[in-house]
Amino acid sequence: MNQPDTLTRLIKELAKIPGIGPRTAERMAFYMLNAPKADVTALSQAIVNAKNSVKFCSVCCNLSDTEPCGICADSARAQGTICVVEQPNDLWSIEKTGIYKGTYHVLYGHISPLEGVGPENLTIAKLLQRVKNGGPKEIIIATNPTLEGDGTALYLKQACHGYDVTISRIARGVPSGSTLSYATKSTLSEAIMGRQDF
Repeated sequence: MNQPDTLTRLIKELAKIPGIGPRTAERMAFYMLNAPKADVTALSQAIVNAKNSVKFCSVCCNLSDTEPCGICADSARAQGTICVVEQPNDLWSIEKTGIYKGTYHVLYGHISPLEGVGPENLTIAKLLQRVKNGGPKEIIIATNPTLEGDGTALYLKQACHGYDVTISRIARGVPSGSTLSYATKSTLSEAIMGRQDF
């Protein structure tokens, strides 16, 4: 017996989501078909609303539905410290620790010549403009502890050379080859607290 075309299409669309394979997509599709219509409508509306209202913060490039984002607008945060991360989910992983009280900058990736990603493909120019304007006194480089993350950190250190800013790198409490979004709260806390000059 053939599946209805609309169900097949739903499964194919769900399977496009990173981390969702065909079997999980199928389970999600059947869940949605069996869920109350109001729940499915609320889910679809939440997706449309997020797509329409979530933008990039003009200061730190984080995802936000306000301008600037809530972190950049918070006067209680240490505005002189910028933690540089690869992706928004890395930012939220650090935020969950509750230990870091500065601001952020999201690069949206790392330098990877083999993948055709250079500094110009990231938000590095915007970060350097923040440095040139004299905003930060310290930059904590929290790129992932991978070959590409380390290469990006080294590039940032060299790009900031000559400016009156302290550069530090998160400590190796985060295992090499891992990503921040998979690290535990305590591991990230130790990495932030144990950061070293870079």
